[in-house]
Amino acid sequence: MPSYVEPLFRPPSEANSLIFQITVGCSQNQCCFCGMYKSKTFHVRPLQDILDEISGIPSGYLSRIDRIFLADGDALVYPFEDLRTILDALAATFPGLTRVSSYASPNSLTTKNAEQLRELRSKRLKILYFGLESGDDATLLTINKGFTSARMAELALMARAAGMKLSVTAILGLAGRELSLQHARATAEWINLVNPEYFSLLTMFHRHNDEFIRTLTQCTHRELMLETREMLLHLHPVKTILRSNHVSNFLNLSGSYPKDRTRLITDMDIALTHAALSAGFLDDVPSYQEEYY
Repeated sequence: MPSYVEPLFRPPSEANSLIFQITVGCSQNQCCFCGMYKSKTFHVRPLQDILDEISGIPSGYLSRIDRIFLADGDALVYPFEDLRTILDALAATFPGLTRVSSYASPNSLTTKNAEQLRELRSKRLKILYFGLESGDDATLLTINKGFTSARMAELALMARAAGMKLSVTAILGLAGRELSLQHARATAEWINLVNPEYFSLLTMFHRHNDEFIRTLTQCTHRELMLETREMLLHLHPVKTILRSNHVSNFLNLSGSYPKDRTRLITDMDIALTHAALSAGFLDDVPSYQEEYY
């Protein structure tokens, strides 16, 4: 059976997936806003350990598994030849397997070329979860992302050209009050350029990142809603599903581009009108935080 080094994170859409933790931590564990892997030292787990875990799944479960998620923070960084071996073992072990997915940092994408990504895609690695955070270079510099927006677009487009689906995340409030609308516009422009299949919004919250948050003039509910509205006004992707269903979000939005663009902006305006009826709400800073991890 799989063994895990806690904490173990996975995207909401992978709730029903079997998880194999082929790396521990994140190879790009330098982003000062992120508290996900600060308790871990990054390392690649031995190939044989992973193969043993795959072969150790009880036979009664094998036909019931159709989706697998490869953890941790950017499993795509796993050496290509060994990752190919893992994907072959998964396909041979789980007869109903339709999809393998993983997080992919910009750093991990630099370890694979276009031909290698195409081969991994042919072996059912179909979707990569990519943390953009912001399309604004000033914000990226502040959070110590280590990559410019242009370089991340180049890497993301390489993955898309290889047939990979991309689920991209950005963080509302990440730029603070001063760069809020600049962050919104630049992020929308990045999404318009790359046209990922999925685009998800989170809201900046406390999780082992208090030092970074103290550097921000945090956005109020009003400013976060206006930041979201600015992003919606500038979003024109060709075929992208927008979600804002993370637990950190106080406003859920969902729609497909370009079909639902006008409706999403209208939903945002209605939400602003309703929020104004709740005394003090718009002037408050969101208080959501996660303490355990």
